[in-house]
Amino acid sequence: MTTTSAPNPATPSRSRRIIGITLAIIAALVVAFFVFAGLYADWLWFAQLGFEEVLVTQWVARTVMFVVGFLGMAIPVWVTIQLAYRLRPVYARLSSQLDRYQEVVEPLRRLAMWGIPVFFGFFAGFAASAQWETTWLWFNGVATTTVDPEFGLDTGFYLFALPFYSTLVGYISAVLLICLLVTGLVSYLYGSVRVGQRELRISKSARIMIAVLAGLYLLVQGVSLYLDRFATLVEPGERITGPGYVGVNATIPGLTILAIVAAIVAILFFVTAVIGRWRFPLIGTALLVVSAIVVGVGIPWVVNTFQVQPNQLALEREFYQRNVDMTKEAYGIDTVEKTQFEAETTAEAGQLRDDAATTAQIRIMDPSIIGPTIRQLEQYRAFYQFQDPLDVDRYDIEGTSQDTIMSIRELNIDQLGAATSWENTTLTYTHGYGLVAAAGNERTPDGDPVFLERGIPAQGFLSAQEDYQPRVYFGEYSPDYSIVGAPEGADPIELDYPTGADGASETRTTFEGDGGPSVGNAFNRLIYAMKFQAEQILFSDAINEDSQILYDRDPSVRVQKVAPYLELDSDPYPTVVDGRIVWVIDGYTLSANYPYSSTVSLSSAISDSTNPTPRFALDDINYIRNSVKATVDAYDGSVTLYAWDEEDPLLQAWQKVYPSTLKSYEDMSAELMAHVRYPTDLFKVQRAMLQVYHVDTAQSFYQRDNAWAVPEDPQSDAELQPPYYLTMQMPDQEEPSYSMFTTFIPNSEGGASRNVLMGYLAVDSNAGDEAGSIRDGYGTLRLLEISADTTVPGPGQVQNTFDSDTAVSSQINLLRQGQSEVLNGNLLTLPVGGGLLYVQPVFVQASQGTQLPQLRKVLVAFGDDIAFEDTLDEALDALFGGDSGASAGDGDVDPTDVPTPDPSDTGDTGDTGDTGGSTPTLEYEAALVEAQQAMLDRDAALQAGDWTAYGEADERLTAAVDRLIELGGE
Repeated sequence: MTTTSAPNPATPSRSRRIIGITLAIIAALVVAFFVFAGLYADWLWFAQLGFEEVLVTQWVARTVMFVVGFLGMAIPVWVTIQLAYRLRPVYARLSSQLDRYQEVVEPLRRLAMWGIPVFFGFFAGFAASAQWETTWLWFNGVATTTVDPEFGLDTGFYLFALPFYSTLVGYISAVLLICLLVTGLVSYLYGSVRVGQRELRISKSARIMIAVLAGLYLLVQGVSLYLDRFATLVEPGERITGPGYVGVNATIPGLTILAIVAAIVAILFFVTAVIGRWRFPLIGTALLVVSAIVVGVGIPWVVNTFQVQPNQLALEREFYQRNVDMTKEAYGIDTVEKTQFEAETTAEAGQLRDDAATTAQIRIMDPSIIGPTIRQLEQYRAFYQFQDPLDVDRYDIEGTSQDTIMSIRELNIDQLGAATSWENTTLTYTHGYGLVAAAGNERTPDGDPVFLERGIPAQGFLSAQEDYQPRVYFGEYSPDYSIVGAPEGADPIELDYPTGADGASETRTTFEGDGGPSVGNAFNRLIYAMKFQAEQILFSDAINEDSQILYDRDPSVRVQKVAPYLELDSDPYPTVVDGRIVWVIDGYTLSANYPYSSTVSLSSAISDSTNPTPRFALDDINYIRNSVKATVDAYDGSVTLYAWDEEDPLLQAWQKVYPSTLKSYEDMSAELMAHVRYPTDLFKVQRAMLQVYHVDTAQSFYQRDNAWAVPEDPQSDAELQPPYYLTMQMPDQEEPSYSMFTTFIPNSEGGASRNVLMGYLAVDSNAGDEAGSIRDGYGTLRLLEISADTTVPGPGQVQNTFDSDTAVSSQINLLRQGQSEVLNGNLLTLPVGGGLLYVQPVFVQASQGTQLPQLRKVLVAFGDDIAFEDTLDEALDALFGGDSGASAGDGDVDPTDVPTPDPSDTGDTGDTGDTGGSTPTLEYEAALVEAQQAMLDRDAALQAGDWTAYGEADERLTAAVDRLIELGGE
């Protein structure tokens, strides 16, 4: 008898196992390398900028917090599982159903006893890692000089400690709750807890574990309730943030009582762990729930209904005053200089004589309108572009401060068309060139800007500086990445700028700065080929040992990465400092934990007609400081952070977290200081708060009989009017200063709004021109509270007056003839002549085709009087009795030197000089248009038999003919 051995099944099984393990290892290595590549690329970027400390701090902090969070969850869960299993009753009689559960679970028991703690540990680790900033701020928190009015605690407790304590209590509560649930599950599965025949039996070991965990959980809840007392000071209520009478006299004492009750119930659970009786802790838990309802809801409702509401002002006055005072301090509006303003509304000759310095700088070039004009005159090639809207700055030119409209000429590689290729977009078209600056208060005879800096190559007062660097490698529209640099003596391949027709002559350059990580070795090339998914980086022969890769080139992105604790202003602006084009960006420290300070939505506060509603990680805030001014060099991308508000406690804490990343403002050069300005978004937030908090007393706050609103932009539907920068002089200032201003009208609900001025807010935005020294007066908020005895039209009323005035509308209609389109510019409001002057430039452009907005007329208003002339200087004289007493920046311009443009013109930028013929005045042509329209209306009325309309049209015709005769005689 012979036997045949069965084939050995181990060999193929072992082979498959080896292959599977090998593939898993390879996959893990690939994933690990991709992770490493991302981390290494980040390291190269930060190291090149000199901010590797920021990255290392984040890595260390996140790792430490992950480990702490992981172990803090995994170890207690593992211990409770082990104890619940090891202390199970050995001879417990189980139900058949539990027997089946155990049969299923037992093969996986070892894996589960380790896997469950690891599973929850990972979740806890990631959650803790996300809270590293809260923890580091608590650890590095500083004391302030302000205490809260309820508990007398330093406000630093609310900014740094309270968020950490709340997070810690929440984390511990989660750990204890999961341990309690896991203990109950294991105890039930292995018979320590038995339910049956209307009876619950718990073994001694399970009882001790469950009771101790429940007691600890309730003890932690008691601590949470105690902390909630302090949290009431930062919680928004019905009228104010922070507790009012009900909160102080009912809610806070109630939370104290509940915290004590929770601690007592926790002690009862500890007692149960010893004596084994559940009745007392269960009764105590029920009493705790009832107490929470009575003390937390019932008593506050009774106090509010029967005590506060009938006597609200008397009882709430103290707490409203707390809110007013703390809100003003949190938003930096506690030092507003208020002036009761008796506004003049009658225009008289010579009235602007004392305001000549202000009228000379009134901006008639609207940066949100003349963008197409700048583009047509200065773009040169389709692959260049400018910001929209343009930026506003000021320069000292021959000893005189000049407000300017400016923009950088950046790349637009989307316009390369058929020339688009990796080599072109990465190696050739690498940078923009120069900037354009125009006087804000001047115009040419044909209505174009007066350029102070322009052209390729650059020409003007800026490029005349020694060592001026016009090249822009880092801007808001720069390509995603470019590879630049070459050894000395190599032929340049980067297009600097084209000249001549069709690029007949091109100037090329080689980047000579230190602007990005090196890709001069194969390993770095591989890293960035993976990062940008571009194999060309790895195989291109144009990349050499001196090549650098430039990426993350948007100035805001660069600053945000090296200062992640800052919220950045939405309007970075370029300027020229010491011969270099630099971007200046304002950074804010924010908090939602300032006691008794009202909350505002940051996105809503800063949105207006020029800034659509943005999104923020922390939107609802109640504290803000302009703590940092940052600069980004447009040539090499270097980032410099200056601590601007060194008294800000949040900035002081972050300086301890990142100790060597910020310089003091005392390190600023004189030229940089001259271009620092008060930030736009901060001013918008402050004006949003001043709508209500311009009052000083609790009674005024409670009555809200003088609440304000920011007017809507007359040129935009349902969007707020933005604030404007302008060199001007407020009534209590000795000389004009670069400022930003806004206006207020009465607040109203629905459509019953009254568009009259109630307030005028301006902030001194001139930081001076001394190195390392901020000028006295910078940041001073000045508020003109306009007397209710005088009615000053608001922006909406003034715009309506402009639009409805027959003389103005007739001339506007003339400007709209043919294919022309009329654009109303920004409506500026200036405190001059003892009142408030409105100025609005009017532009004309082709309605289709090439559009070139050109300034044609200027509207002005003072009180109920308006004027509409070719220049601002003429308009002011016409408005103020023939002689305003002051001159505007366009006083030397004579628009009649240029013929009125053909309405069918589509924007030709050719010569528009004098043709030698006579051109009728706009008034004469307007009267002619009125006469023609009256004749048409009269004929139509005659055919319709409407004699009333016929008579009215005939009267208009007679008046128009008389006007023509009068003008003809002139």
